[in-house]
Amino acid sequence: MNVRTRIAPSPTGRMHIGTVRTALFNYLYAKKHDGTYIVRIEDTDKERSKAVHEAEIWSDFEWLGLGPDEKYRQSEHAPRHRDLLHELVSKDRAYVSNEQAKDGSGREVSVVRLRNPGRKVTFHDIVRGDITFDTTELGDFVIARSIDDPLYHFAVVADDGDEKISHVIRGEDHISNTPRQILIQEALELPRPVYAHLPLILAPDRSKLSKRKHNASIEVYREAGFLPEAILNFLALLGWNPGTEQEIFSVAELIDAFTLENIQKSGATFNTDKLRWFNKAHLARLAPEVFLATIRTRLESQTPRTLTETEAARIIPILRDRIEVLSDVDASVKEGEWQFAFSRPTMPHEKLTWKDTPTNLTKTHLTQARTAFAEADFSPESLKMALWGYAEEHGRGSVLWPVRFALTGMERSPDPFTVASILGKEETLARLDAAIQAV
Repeated sequence: MNVRTRIAPSPTGRMHIGTVRTALFNYLYAKKHDGTYIVRIEDTDKERSKAVHEAEIWSDFEWLGLGPDEKYRQSEHAPRHRDLLHELVSKDRAYVSNEQAKDGSGREVSVVRLRNPGRKVTFHDIVRGDITFDTTELGDFVIARSIDDPLYHFAVVADDGDEKISHVIRGEDHISNTPRQILIQEALELPRPVYAHLPLILAPDRSKLSKRKHNASIEVYREAGFLPEAILNFLALLGWNPGTEQEIFSVAELIDAFTLENIQKSGATFNTDKLRWFNKAHLARLAPEVFLATIRTRLESQTPRTLTETEAARIIPILRDRIEVLSDVDASVKEGEWQFAFSRPTMPHEKLTWKDTPTNLTKTHLTQARTAFAEADFSPESLKMALWGYAEEHGRGSVLWPVRFALTGMERSPDPFTVASILGKEETLARLDAAIQAV
């Protein structure tokens, strides 16, 4: 079988995280089978569809790496839809029905209704097995508002047929749409695609994940600084199981492992903490030069000036172990955690001493720290080794607090050994000298 899958987002707002998961599964299945992955913009809702949202959809797919092999816009198929509607009416498989509009206006409309044979329809779903619906209760259902204005079900079936879609992989909320669409397929004499309906993504309270209530828009996570690779890895495991203990996947590894048969039936819970865990793992996978460039861009967007190469090389490797997502960089800068790297602190006497440590003893501790640091090679490990024994003997708080405050002027900051390694030997010793004079 020539595999052709599709995702069909509507440009009526920012893309839901569930739409991304559906797109991913369509992408993985197509790539696994050397097939074709299609994005079709379903923009026939003229009132709600906006060009700006369509542009956002394409931008998000490009950022995620889910760009299509083929792309379509449903509104451009309107002439084809009209031809097919006329064909069905001419073959008496559908008919024009003059009816009162349901908006209460009293006006008459000419809708198109499909002649429903009124029988049971059974289709096989790869995830859920055989599913049967009795279509009798549907009656002759409406497939177009007029002979020139098809409804969603008709347009989808017509487009899937023209685009030769082999597999319809979509959310389980579309299961109830399937019998109508099968009846339309049969009326149009189109082949039936293979169906796979995905479990819903649920909020922590097990309700349906909502963009408005749960910030379930890809925009939120993109702007927060999640990596696309981490998002895709996380979403792949929401409703699909690789059958192994492996959790961290590249997209290439997902393609290799993915099967529709391993999709589970029950809903999967969206857990932001778990997504952060995945993101930290994928940050760790970045090559050092890529990580440095990525973090530097984020860091400089929050700081008053461009970092020097030396500052960047000192600060950024430390951030590698401290952050889970790029917005953690924003938070650390906002809290002033890295201000010491850009300016020397002031030295208020009362802040340099630890609790009730005598002033003369604080001066002694600072002098000892300067002597120890002057002999160190200025890696955090070497600096710690140079001073740790003295700090253990005389009290870690009494020794390390004034050293850290002398270097940063802050009550909260990285440890003094990390700070000193960032500042470098010359600047560290100068700040310790200033603190010794200030005590």
